[in-house]
Amino acid sequence: MRSFLDLPAGTSFPLQNLPYGVFTRPEGGSPRVGVRVGDLVLDLRLLEEQGLLDLPELDGRRAFVDTALNAFMAMGRPAWGAVRRRLQDLLRADGGPALREHGQLRDAVLLPLAEVTVHLPARIGDYTDFYASRQHATNVGIMFRGRENALMPNWLHLPVGYHGRASSVVVSGTPIVRPQGQTRPKDDEPPVFGPSRQLDIELELGAFVGPGNAMGTPIPIGHAGEHLFGCVLVNDWSARDIQRWEYVPLGPFLAKNFATTLSPWMVTMEALKPYRCPHERAPGDAPPLPYLDDPQDRALGAFDIQLEVWLQPAKAAAPERLSATSFRHQYWTPGQMLAHHTVNGCNLQ
Repeated sequence: MRSFLDLPAGTSFPLQNLPYGVFTRPEGGSPRVGVRVGDLVLDLRLLEEQGLLDLPELDGRRAFVDTALNAFMAMGRPAWGAVRRRLQDLLRADGGPALREHGQLRDAVLLPLAEVTVHLPARIGDYTDFYASRQHATNVGIMFRGRENALMPNWLHLPVGYHGRASSVVVSGTPIVRPQGQTRPKDDEPPVFGPSRQLDIELELGAFVGPGNAMGTPIPIGHAGEHLFGCVLVNDWSARDIQRWEYVPLGPFLAKNFATTLSPWMVTMEALKPYRCPHERAPGDAPPLPYLDDPQDRALGAFDIQLEVWLQPAKAAAPERLSATSFRHQYWTPGQMLAHHTVNGCNLQ
């Protein structure tokens, strides 16, 4: 699938991706939803106003008059798929002529990325942080409890998570202030107050929920795909010295809630379909309970997405790679996390 646009060679944003985001046009105004293609942003509100997104699956609803993705995410998978197909058709080299042959409209709806201001892609009313990497859980467990008690007994049986602080979620590029709080550097001395001396980063994948569920109505794991819209990269900033002192018995608090950073472009689950792969457990691990088990999730619940962490030191010329992995190694799949989150009737939005 090729575009009539002159996209950079090797771009991560071809027609097969088309991630959603929220941006402000160069002339200002209210934020609006867009799609990134190459180094351009496609203005979906303007496309909608021109009637180019009038689709039967939207049933007359306007998906992009909102200043965030929430209204569109709530419309569900048929609407998501129809809009994606229409956008690909509008941008294909062999697709419809609406943009390809109309220069004035094309110039109005396609804006250089460097000229727009990006924002959080959605209004976040709440979020849950799952502890889904066995290697990470083991390393942090050793840090806090020692090697013998690294993994708690429940970890291999259910997706462990805690509720984060939505008010301090910010878009990538926002400056982060080093947090202050209580720490206890030595076990035989009283706690002290001051700036964190062990400020940490965490590479995570954040998943956004679409239609959601009514309170008291769980989402079965086999239906998780109807509710998972797309993913962003997440940096879960963590003050480890504050966390070590405060987390007993209720878990993270001030060590985590001062900042969480999201990437501005939300890659849809549809775009990630080619990277789905079997979800595998280590030999000898207990099988998940039935509400966390599904043949389709076992066959295609994991994602072979390459993830890396790079650090750019202030006084060094070149960044340094700290970590590289694939998301396929997560112990719990997004479907399992969604099913567990709602099994008690918790309502997701």
